[in-house]
Amino acid sequence: MAHEHYKAIARNSLLIRSLPEQHIETLLSHAHFRHYERGENIFLQDEEATAIHVVIDGWVKLFRVAPNGAEAVVSIFACGESFGEAVALRGNNYPVSAEAVTAAEVMHIPSSLLISLMKEDPQIGLSILASTFMHLHSLVEQLEQLKAQTGAQRVAEFLLTLCRSNSGPCEVILPYDKVLIAGRLGMKPESLSRAFARLKTAGVQIKKNHAAIADAKRLREYTEDDPADAWNKA
Repeated sequence: MAHEHYKAIARNSLLIRSLPEQHIETLLSHAHFRHYERGENIFLQDEEATAIHVVIDGWVKLFRVAPNGAEAVVSIFACGESFGEAVALRGNNYPVSAEAVTAAEVMHIPSSLLISLMKEDPQIGLSILASTFMHLHSLVEQLEQLKAQTGAQRVAEFLLTLCRSNSGPCEVILPYDKVLIAGRLGMKPESLSRAFARLKTAGVQIKKNHAAIADAKRLREYTEDDPADAWNKA
């Protein structure tokens, strides 16, 4: 039953919902679902890429380790987000490592299966291109938010992407290391802390790695306020 629940979540991921409907069940039936504890590696840098990964629950970070041992975080992914498509479809080695930064459920789709289906139905290739375009569009939106929204509004927008409802109360789990969130939002850790404090007036309470949102609709309205008004509400 748990896998059926995970499949339902996977269907809403950007990658899967972009695919032709007739192939989705085939992919999901051959996918592997695995639980990872916080700090557990999903794959390591330079390993052969044999699968595409979709986060079903929790958080995953991609990072590189420099020759001097320093770690550089490349990106972090949450529920419904996929990673590893490019290297897996090309049969390359992973240029980064992946690690669960909270307890996480991850779906792994064998790249060989996806390549086989692409050869049978070119529409899948077009769907993956569409998925990539939508991902790039979301990056453009993030750049727009950097210029058009206050730090607190960007954090609010980020929290709303993790909510599974559009109104009413919602609680989301965050990475313990808030530096990861700050990096994703283009903020300094101290700016993130100030943003969390300002969001109390919008009904957001942060307790360790949990964010309790009193009303998602109210928080959405906060993100749509004029930045000057948002500052005045802080």
